[in-house]
Amino acid sequence: MSRLYRFSPKALIPLVILQGAAVVLFCSWYAQIDPFRLSQPKVHILLLSSWRSGSSFLGQVFSQHPSVFYLSEPTWHVWTKGWKSGLRAHRFAVRDLLWHIYHCDLSVMRSYLSEKHNVSSLFMWTQSRALCSPPACPLMATNHTQCLQRCDAQGLKKVEDTCHGHSHIVIKDVRFFELESLYPLLQDPNLDLRIVHLVRDPRAVMRSRENSAKALRRDNAIVLEHRKVPEANVQYEVMQEVCQSHMRINERAKLKPPPFLEGRYKMIRFEDVARNPLKEINNMYKFVGLKLNRKLEDWVYRVTHGKGQGTFKEAFQITSRNATEVSQAWRVTMQHSKVKHIQEVCRGAMSLLGYKTVHSKEEQRRLDDDLLVKDHVLYRK
Repeated sequence: MSRLYRFSPKALIPLVILQGAAVVLFCSWYAQIDPFRLSQPKVHILLLSSWRSGSSFLGQVFSQHPSVFYLSEPTWHVWTKGWKSGLRAHRFAVRDLLWHIYHCDLSVMRSYLSEKHNVSSLFMWTQSRALCSPPACPLMATNHTQCLQRCDAQGLKKVEDTCHGHSHIVIKDVRFFELESLYPLLQDPNLDLRIVHLVRDPRAVMRSRENSAKALRRDNAIVLEHRKVPEANVQYEVMQEVCQSHMRINERAKLKPPPFLEGRYKMIRFEDVARNPLKEINNMYKFVGLKLNRKLEDWVYRVTHGKGQGTFKEAFQITSRNATEVSQAWRVTMQHSKVKHIQEVCRGAMSLLGYKTVHSKEEQRRLDDDLLVKDHVLYRK
């Protein structure tokens, strides 16, 4: 004998509640692994600097943020493959590379990598927190070694997917010597490009470059257009090019910027970050639409309040050091004759960017004398 079941609307209430809870849980889970696919248009950031200016540290300030997809110096591949050419010959190739990466298109890298390439083929890829974390990596890597062991993958598909999953795409680069070659990117309606221009006292840069001379030899040759320069003068001539590029970039962005550049350029001095890291980093974050959380604040404090001034082995690594001591180290280690020479080479840039010169060995060694110009007109404008 068959039983007769009557439909009861009340019986559906628990099922509807369970279904709603499942939807909420799914949405919450999806938002955690891919929070930005349905959000507002992406922000594209170029951390523009020069070698040995603290850009690796500032790059990590961006990379540590969960909203950021970060790559460190992808244009290294362009310069490495075409190292026999000079600086000017590479301008459009490095710009084209940036354009593709900002659109999360890594196919352009095929021109610079071997046929069978992995994620590890990308220059300094382990500096990218996004590539050392899920979903790009099966497990969260907490250091360089773990990232190498756990997170390498064949091809660049995971890099592209990871790029698409973040709201801010940040590229650190030291191979642009003027803003004009970036104009097409700034005018692209599909890019929201912001430029963070990091500068550092040329005397401190010179000291750091001398400690990393071998690592920079090929880049020096490209900057100097492969001119024959006496070995003793190479670093000074490269620094002259670097200082002049900082002047050109800052003057173009501040004095008479084209309409598409207004409000999209911010200059930061490394020494200001060293003295008051949380304040300067918070201001930088606001400029690009990011927020500084407690976890990031703790990380910044740890890496800026360590011990030591850094060694050659740490030249391209992020280690915990006392940032203020690092910024002042040149004053107690450099020969005054070298200081005088670099001041002559970079006098215009130092004046423009707010760095005071010293006129004697004694003045150089007096660490209580502040060599930063505060409230500099062009700097603060």
